[in-house]
Parts: sequence; structure tokens; C-alpha cells
Amino acid sequence: MSYRSLAKLLQTVVLFVLILNLPALAAAQGRGRGGGGGAGTGGPPAGTGVDRGLGRSSDASGGRADNGRGNASDRSNGRSDAGLNNARLASEHLKQADNELRDNPGIARTLHVSANALRSQYQRALAANPNLKFGQFVAATRLAQNLGSRFPNITRSAILAGLASGKSIGRTLQDLGLNGHEAKEAKKQAEREIKRGGD
Repeated sequence: MSYRSLAKLLQTVVLFVLILNLPALAAAQGRGRGGGGGAGTGGPPAGTGVDRGLGRSSDASGGRADNGRGNASDRSNGRSDAGLNNARLASEHLKQADNELRDNPGIARTLHVSANALRSQYQRALAANPNLKFGQFVAATRLAQNLGSRFPNITRSAILAGLASGKSIGRTLQDLGLNGHEAKEAKKQAEREIKRGGD
């Protein structure tokens, strides 16, 4: 048998073996990708947000994942738990912001920004302070727009830093140079403008 015939025979055998194994390869590929949403739903996997997969990881690893999370919590003196809680809180606040933006599209217009841009800015602010409520963020933005030209140190970042340290917006405005009456009036004006935009 010539070299060329032998090579052709070998190619045919390899091709035949590949064809026979295609169904098994396809099934393995499907398992590797999670196989969909289960029970023919076609939807996302069970659970949402930060917690999705935490319960499943325990089942799949025979409980080893629970030990791993416990060790992480112990070794970090609870910092990993705090990080998860902060992520959950930020996720909840972001969902509430989405609802507010959907129900009150005028809020973004009042701030002269698109709803998507406002959401992204709020999401970045939540990374620094997961306790920040959307209403506080909107108020800080509007106050900075209203006061920044007369009081250059009154910026959204400065107001958000005051809120992150546990101060109220009024106290923060006073720390940034307004007296008590000015801070109160500035807050009222911003609230009126935001309410008009949200109606």
C-alpha cells in the first residue's frame, strides 16, 4: 500500500471516529454551560444578584463551599461578611433607583442628564457608600448644581462625602460654608425642583 493511500485511510478513520463522538461532545458542552434555566423554562438560573449561586455551590461541593465561606469570614475578621452585606444593600438601592427612574423619568431631565448616565453615576457612588439612598444622591446632585457657582467648594462629591461620614445634608452644607438658614432654604428649593421634575 502506498504512502498516499495509507494517509487517506488514516484520515478516513479519524473522521469516522470524530463523527461517532460528536453527540457525546455536544452533550458535554451543554453540561459545561449550565444547560439553561431548567424544566424547560429558558429563564435565568434560580436566585438573583449577589446571592445567586451561593446555595448551589454548597450542594455541588458537598458542603465544602460553606466551610470556605466560613473560613473567609473568620480569617478576615468578618470583613468578607460585611462586603457581602454591602453588596446586597447597594444592589437593593440600585433596584429602587431603577424603579424611581422608570416611574419618574423627569428626575433625570431636572438634573440635565440622561436616566442611564444618572444610574451609572449613582452606581459608582454606591461603591463608595452602599448606604446612600437614591433620593440623597439626587438631592446632592441638584444642590451642587444650584450652589456650585456661588460656593465652589459645594460639589456633589463633597456633599456625598459628608453623607458617607454620617452627617445630614443640612449639616454637610453648613460645614461647606452655608449658615443654617441658607442650608435649609437650599434644601427646600432643591426638593421643590426635584418634585416638579418627578411629577
